[in-house]
Amino acid sequence: MRACGGFTLVELLVVIGIIAVLIALLLPALNAAREQSKSIKCLSNLRSLAQAAFMYAGQNKGYFPISHNSLIDEWDFTQSPSGILPGILWLGSTNLAVEQCPSYDAHSTTTSDPYTGYNYNTSYIGGGVNEVTPLGNPHVSPAKLGSVHRSSEVALFGDGQYTSGTDKYMRAPLTMSKTDIGDGVGLATRAAGTQGYRHMNRTNVCYCDGHAESVTDRYTATGTDTNGTISYSSANAAGAGTGFLSADNSAYDGNH
Repeated sequence: MRACGGFTLVELLVVIGIIAVLIALLLPALNAAREQSKSIKCLSNLRSLAQAAFMYAGQNKGYFPISHNSLIDEWDFTQSPSGILPGILWLGSTNLAVEQCPSYDAHSTTTSDPYTGYNYNTSYIGGGVNEVTPLGNPHVSPAKLGSVHRSSEVALFGDGQYTSGTDKYMRAPLTMSKTDIGDGVGLATRAAGTQGYRHMNRTNVCYCDGHAESVTDRYTATGTDTNGTISYSSANAAGAGTGFLSADNSAYDGNH
């Protein structure tokens, strides 16, 4: 017999077991909800970046911000004797925390950046000092806002990531030879411009029309340009959970 209202050891173990099972069942749902919340915050950040780019274009004859003027003057941050300041995109003022992806805890290739996680379409939108086309011409001038065709399909900003951290310059996968459209960087630089699929196997992208969405398509397989030259492969697009947004340049090129 036992005292009224008491529990036997077996009954206590059964209750503990039931609680453990319930926790095990609930944890994945809680983790998924937490990650979904981070993804929503990330999408909001990316839309803020796009709005800043549109404001910049409005004050600069319709041109998007250049990706980089120098090694210390970049689209996101500018290094100064007084510390890190808002970069070209921000026209001098912003809360820099908007440039931190909440699901990313690795580091930027620019170690002085206090926040990191995003990259900017350098191949076709931003250009930059020392960027070159496949013909070797300087690719300094950024694109104009009104010149981007299929603006709802062309990436502007996104979750940047590759095997060594975050490169803030988004790259299209193929070198378009015999043309002055697009960039002419080497394989290693191109592979560093991939996207990170860190939101439950999705990557967040903001497009040139200002809308942002989570994308599942990830491309890492061997690709060729119009002349049959291999431009990237699964080995070049290195890094677990990284890849390009399209097998060709259609997700990046607003000229066609």
